[in-house]
Amino acid sequence: MSARWDMPVILGLDDGRLPAAWRSRPRGFAALMSLYESNHLRLSQLAGELRDLEGGRRSRVDGDCDLALSVTERSPYTTTVELTYLFGALPSAPDMLLRIYHDARLVEAHGWAQRHAHPALQDWRSEAGPALDQRWARNVMLNKWLEYCLERGHRLV
Repeated sequence: MSARWDMPVILGLDDGRLPAAWRSRPRGFAALMSLYESNHLRLSQLAGELRDLEGGRRSRVDGDCDLALSVTERSPYTTTVELTYLFGALPSAPDMLLRIYHDARLVEAHGWAQRHAHPALQDWRSEAGPALDQRWARNVMLNKWLEYCLERGHRLV
């Protein structure tokens, strides 16, 4: 499947219809940028206009954990946020540090918790090796998590 880059990118567009080169040829630079673009679209659906993020936001949905977003750093071209589930007395997870590149309209999972108390997250983390594999693991996880949060009805607006 070849990607069509001439398609307009419209907020709110079902990104399932967008070209997803990362699904067909993973680990290449262009494919990784497609994944970052998909992350941007999903985070925008979840949190609204990403350039306007400041402070903290929380989403509560019946039958799911609270989702929290907090801005940790802002510059003219990037914003760094922490996104996490709140499990009450248990440690937050997956505790992801996201860097939003406003002009490029990309979101990179820049970091994640060094250790996870949850078995599923431990398994996911142990499969990632060198730096590129870590980037892929973090960003595929972010992409799937954002999709899950949207399906559950979370909104951070």
